[in-house]
Amino acid sequence: MNESFARPLVRESTIANALVATLIVTLILMIGWPLWALLSKSLQDGTGAFIGLANFRTYFSTPSMVAALVNSLWVAALTTTIVVPLAFVYAYALTRSRMPGKGLFTALALLPIFAPSLLSAISLIYLFGNQGFLKELLLGHSIYGPIGIVFAESCYCFPHAVMIIATGLRLADGRLYEVAEALGTRPSRVFFTITLPGVRYAAISAAFVVFTLVITDFGIPKVIGGQFSVLATDAYKQIVGQQNFEMGAVVGLVLLVPAILAFFVDRHIQKRQVALLSARAVPYEPKPAPGRDLALTLFCLAIASVLVAMLGMAIWASFIRYWPYNLSLTLANYEFENFEPGAWGPYLTSLKMAGLVAVLGTALIFTGAYLVEKTKVAAPLRGIAHFLAMLPMAVPGLVLGLGYVFFINTKGSPFGVLYGTLAVLVINTVAHFYTVGHITATTALKQIDPEFEAVSSSLKVPFWVTFRRVTMPISMPAILDIAVYMFVNAMTTISAVIFLYGPATKLASISVIHMDESGATAPAAAMATCIVLTAIAAKLIHLVMDKLVFERLQAWRRR
Repeated sequence: MNESFARPLVRESTIANALVATLIVTLILMIGWPLWALLSKSLQDGTGAFIGLANFRTYFSTPSMVAALVNSLWVAALTTTIVVPLAFVYAYALTRSRMPGKGLFTALALLPIFAPSLLSAISLIYLFGNQGFLKELLLGHSIYGPIGIVFAESCYCFPHAVMIIATGLRLADGRLYEVAEALGTRPSRVFFTITLPGVRYAAISAAFVVFTLVITDFGIPKVIGGQFSVLATDAYKQIVGQQNFEMGAVVGLVLLVPAILAFFVDRHIQKRQVALLSARAVPYEPKPAPGRDLALTLFCLAIASVLVAMLGMAIWASFIRYWPYNLSLTLANYEFENFEPGAWGPYLTSLKMAGLVAVLGTALIFTGAYLVEKTKVAAPLRGIAHFLAMLPMAVPGLVLGLGYVFFINTKGSPFGVLYGTLAVLVINTVAHFYTVGHITATTALKQIDPEFEAVSSSLKVPFWVTFRRVTMPISMPAILDIAVYMFVNAMTTISAVIFLYGPATKLASISVIHMDESGATAPAAAMATCIVLTAIAAKLIHLVMDKLVFERLQAWRRR
């Protein structure tokens, strides 16, 4: 055979480097450039002239703006103080007890993930608002303000804290508990000397996650915050209400600071957590303890009941004819054409956007992770690509959305045609949730033996053939996980897209806010219910496909 046919015209490493460079440029356009546009806008005046830190001096010399910052910090701190201990006990019950129904309690704890953050706020309005039938329990206080924000945010953030802490508890080394039992150590001493030290990094990580979620959330303060100003709603007022884009950029950067600090501290903590793991560790198996198991079951039942009540209240309210005077059931609240100019259009737009995010986002994320993880590329390119892939985790959705506003609306920008289109919503949402998908993909890829690539290389099989015929089929469950994650979050997102939609691209989550603003709370609850049911349906389809279709693709893992 002629040697020119046996040897490719371009080396695989050159192709891999070119593809990773293309990925880097893509991520810079999706993430880096919008953040740079946000920073640039904060240093300009209304005419675009550079004025340095003048806008920041104005911000910190304005009492109302500083008050919003203080409000955000203490509300986030209070919510974190409430959520983390409750989540710890709940996660402890799921991992360290023999209580019945662990699968059910796990599923109930995760319910808020499938709903827009503002759904719990809508439920609280029906329960404790001016017409709520439990408002007397507040003893004259109003649910509109910090009380409502903290309560709603606690429900919204609870599942995130539970998942993180439960993961830490599952990593315990059972040998430590066996030794403690053999030495006759009291259970309380075991808890404070083994359990708490072993899970402290997970608990701290959960605290930072909850703090960041609360301080950057827009939906809950917008619905139930009343006159209580926080950073997220302040940024919205500056951009939408006052058209003060420069000050809106300043608020966005102020909002970015605690999120970035939390991110880097969390990264440091996770590295130390990994160092605690041992290859000789054995799983911890809890032993029956009737008193403990009963107490933890009752605790989980109480917490799960609150979470179910938050969801159930919104669903029930969506069928009520006229709260609280006529509690008969009706479907009139689902006739959105009577309350929303777009009728069912926002919901259908959300479905279309979420579907595109799931397909295009998953393809970009998994392919990018494969190029970074499995191909022979230059180390600097690999490092830059990984850094950009991790960057969105440190950037709140509201901040990224603000960056996109300035990025595509800059004078002379070739991307101006994207504003208000479905394309910019898809791109922004993919960028917002990129990091978790990237981590999922790289975790799955690291579990695949590098021998596949080595054998393919020795047989002169191009890496893209190996990717298509070997890596993708083996990784299909992880690919499906990423797709469902992207779909669910695209359906429920609010903060990242609140500044980017147009008349023809309003999303269902945005429609919920607008209907609530206009006083149509029941139709808002109805639209939120549609979002929840769609997200749950997507997850159920995921579980069925994972069990019936993709389980056989993992047969290679079994002996």
